[in-house]
Amino acid sequence: IGHAEGLDGANTAWIITATALVLFMTIPGLSLFYGGLVRAKNVLSVLMQCFAITCVASLIWLICGYSLAFTDGGSMNSFIGGMDNFMLGKVLEETLSGDIP
Repeated sequence: IGHAEGLDGANTAWIITATALVLFMTIPGLSLFYGGLVRAKNVLSVLMQCFAITCVASLIWLICGYSLAFTDGGSMNSFIGGMDNFMLGKVLEETLSGDIP
């Protein structure tokens, strides 16, 4: 069965679902683990710190992490990518890799 080239909604939905599963694992999983390592009066503080770290890490990934991971880095390509897609600027439907954005 051949598929037409272009954006596939099922693959996009799976990527979004996998991302949500990772976030759902990170926030409560790490929060409860680290919350179990401190006294009861400090659990809420640890929960908020884990939530804040997850938010900051997500923003850093959107701003520059994606670009460093998935673009051509020239002579440093085997170690790190470039900043061509800074803030997902050049990520368009025309730049698909197969049928995944």
